[in-house]
Amino acid sequence: MFSFEEARQRVLARVEPLPERERLPVKAVLARILAEDVRAPFDIPPLPNSARDGYALRGADLATDRPVRLRVVAEVPAGHYHDAEIKAGEAARIFTGAPLPPGADTVVMQEHVQRDGDLLEVPAGVVRAYDNVRPRGEDVAAGEVVLERGAFIRPQEMGLLASLGLTHVWVTRRPRVAVLSTGNEVVEAGQARGPAQIFDSNRYSLMGLIEMMGAEALDFGIIRDDHDDLRRAFLSASTQAHAILTSGGVSVGAYDLVRDILNEVGVIDFWRVKMRPGGPQAYGRIGPAYFFGLPGNPVSAMVVFLEIVRPALWRLMGRRNWEPTRFRARLLETIRKRPGLMEFQRGVVRYTEQGWEVTTTGPQGSGILRSMVQGNCLIFLAEERGDHERGEEVWVEPFPM
Repeated sequence: MFSFEEARQRVLARVEPLPERERLPVKAVLARILAEDVRAPFDIPPLPNSARDGYALRGADLATDRPVRLRVVAEVPAGHYHDAEIKAGEAARIFTGAPLPPGADTVVMQEHVQRDGDLLEVPAGVVRAYDNVRPRGEDVAAGEVVLERGAFIRPQEMGLLASLGLTHVWVTRRPRVAVLSTGNEVVEAGQARGPAQIFDSNRYSLMGLIEMMGAEALDFGIIRDDHDDLRRAFLSASTQAHAILTSGGVSVGAYDLVRDILNEVGVIDFWRVKMRPGGPQAYGRIGPAYFFGLPGNPVSAMVVFLEIVRPALWRLMGRRNWEPTRFRARLLETIRKRPGLMEFQRGVVRYTEQGWEVTTTGPQGSGILRSMVQGNCLIFLAEERGDHERGEEVWVEPFPM
């Protein structure tokens, strides 16, 4: 039996990034992983530009003890460049984002000046030299690595790529993950359900989590507790997917066949982890495909995916800096716990005038899927600890959006 951290590290150590990559349009790379560094081909902004609507002038013309009168000689809207130099005693009407004309190095905001025709009066003290100017290269300098290989592409990365004039980039291959549920007790939504059966929710939750992180989920459906059916499904999945994800069938019951079949057709690594929910697990290989066997209870399956399987898939995708955001929050209730297991309780975390505060969603049974809906985070309770008292600080990890 492994500790939670030991289990995660063992899984990560056995996963190697996929070598394949592909070149895609920037519009199509949301939630993909960059396969190579991206360098800026030019400065952004390429020229000093105005951060305000106002007047571009020479800082040397300003005075600290009296108003300054200047002559307005040009108007520079955004998207236009005025190439005539602004000389001493001159100014140019300018708008936000427009490049500064040669000679100008300062922008005074329009609400701070008085204008009469072509004459502009700038009161003393309303602006200092170089104010309200975005310097060339303020955002990105030419030749700078702006996005590193292994970066996860969010909307903001897409915007940055487009701002560099790029239309296509190299990204890593999207891993295919076969997802299947096991057991006679689960049936497909919309089908007839017996009195001792439940509708399968795990495949839907797990496929959603897989797609959310940028991988491709392959739906292999529900496989009954039949040795030959399970064996065929595992072998078929291993030829179509880079990873296989099952839920159910990994404990020690008479009908829990997953471990036995994995020993027949592949290699099993370990199957017990000191965590709650989600103790029984199976990890290994079937041919070239990685195998992740999750518990059948819906909360257990989601928690194990988030904390162990997702980091492994990130590594398979070549992502760097995949560690999720965690921070400390103050408990608003006492949580009873026995030492010996790492616990992941579902919670609701909020920011108040007193800082971050968290409470549980209520009953924490591993079959209460609604707790994952009502909550917005996992509360981490250390393996060696017992009860956690109201007012203590604990680690929380927000759910992925």
